[in-house]
Amino acid sequence: MLSDDLPLAVDVLGDMITGSVIASHDVDAERDVILDEIAMHDDDPDDVVQNLLAELAWGAGSSLGRPIAGTTDSIEAMTPAQIKRFYRRHYVPANTVVSVAGALDHAAVVRAVKKAFGRHDWLDAQASPVPPRSTTARRRPQVGAGDARVDKPFEQVNLVVGREGLTRDDERRYALGVLNTALGGGTSSRLFQEVRELRGLAYSVYSFASHYADSGLVGVAVGCLPDRTDEVLAVVREQLDLIAAEGITEDELARGKGQLVGGMILGLEDSGSRMMRLGKNELVNGEVLGLDEVIARIESVTLDQVREIAAEVFGRPELLALVGPSR
Repeated sequence: MLSDDLPLAVDVLGDMITGSVIASHDVDAERDVILDEIAMHDDDPDDVVQNLLAELAWGAGSSLGRPIAGTTDSIEAMTPAQIKRFYRRHYVPANTVVSVAGALDHAAVVRAVKKAFGRHDWLDAQASPVPPRSTTARRRPQVGAGDARVDKPFEQVNLVVGREGLTRDDERRYALGVLNTALGGGTSSRLFQEVRELRGLAYSVYSFASHYADSGLVGVAVGCLPDRTDEVLAVVREQLDLIAAEGITEDELARGKGQLVGGMILGLEDSGSRMMRLGKNELVNGEVLGLDEVIARIESVTLDQVREIAAEVFGRPELLALVGPSR
């Protein structure tokens, strides 16, 4: 919003957080919206294959293995009473972070937040905070192995070759970030050059690394014509085996660092991105690292560190998820 409208925005958000009514007719209206959203994602092969990969990795009985939007059955069965219980348990002061960025006066924002969030006796609520998963005694979920396929009448086959990755507090994530960039993070990456530019096997090919409190995934995603699936799989596996055995080059290390740092800095060009970074770091990590410190951690990554994490991660059991027409 415009800086002049900040007091109004804080007031509206404060009322939403502290005093939402959650009326039955509003729940029914939103239920239809989410059902439409689920149907939309079911028509997107990239979403379908990523959901399939998550279920294959962690199982449908795990929160990580279930689709974020839920299922048609779970959304249709949800009641206003269940939503209200969730709201009262989770939307409490001890779980809340207010993140603001832009043209503002800190003291004025604090006063506005205290006023807006002080209604409905919300700041006096004694509800216990829901502890972060990383501080509980939960056993780290085991990542499975194997393959799964969903037949869909799409024009392409979408596939993901995955491995167990790193948690979000693992210091080696910076080395993995550099590795991921070199492997499939842009047009100069190995996979883009090998799969698309040199062989013309696919239009879309990229790698990813997802970090959670107690688990993680790394993988390569490709969309290709059905009759090229086997060749694409062979090339991807060949590249993963190669990078696991030899790591990356000095040039790839330098490009990977540059791309990570450049992308991070350019991503903070607007106040909305800065607000999201502050809020996410405070909620997830309990601290906000300065930009210079993050850059220093990326720049300190060495070839040996990348080689070690490549050998470890890509030496783990394979997960393979495919979505597309039967051959």
